[in-house]
Amino acid sequence: MAQLIRLLLEWGPLVVFFVANAKGGIMVATAAFMVAAVVALPIYRKLDGKWPVMPLVTCGFVLVFGGLTLWLNDETFIKVKATIIYLLFAVALAVGMALRRNLLAHVLVGVEMDHGGWRRLTVRWTGFFLLLAAANEVAWRFLTTDQWVGYKSFVVIPLFVLFSMAQVPLILKHQAPETADPEAPGGGA
Repeated sequence: MAQLIRLLLEWGPLVVFFVANAKGGIMVATAAFMVAAVVALPIYRKLDGKWPVMPLVTCGFVLVFGGLTLWLNDETFIKVKATIIYLLFAVALAVGMALRRNLLAHVLVGVEMDHGGWRRLTVRWTGFFLLLAAANEVAWRFLTTDQWVGYKSFVVIPLFVLFSMAQVPLILKHQAPETADPEAPGGGA
């Protein structure tokens, strides 16, 4: 049940954004997105017992760029927000790797892997975030606002799900010995 709630918290604000855009346009969607992002944070806190880093950072960007969008009546800010967040996550992962800090372990709580697995997973996620940043730049510049919202909802969300699922074999292959199933072929000590 906690995983389902977590999934709703992660993707719910984007769904709210999409629905609000369809009903009232980008400005209404931006305001609704801001509210949904803020509402999700205390639920995360109650669920995990601490403030979650990525949703907290994302909410901060949603509030800043959403606020600028509404205040200046310029949708460019909400569109660029995604690029900046993706770049921030990519840079944070790359810097963490350079400093030998495993930042993904703080996000993927409960996943135990050896050093090589974490390194490969970090490289993959860094590349994925860079790809998303570049794709968002192309999308918001060449698509209409409604097409861009559709892209965010129907392309980016499924890409995240598919990319995450594609990482499962790597995670299973590099499970730390203490978490590997001793009954599985090659598992245990």
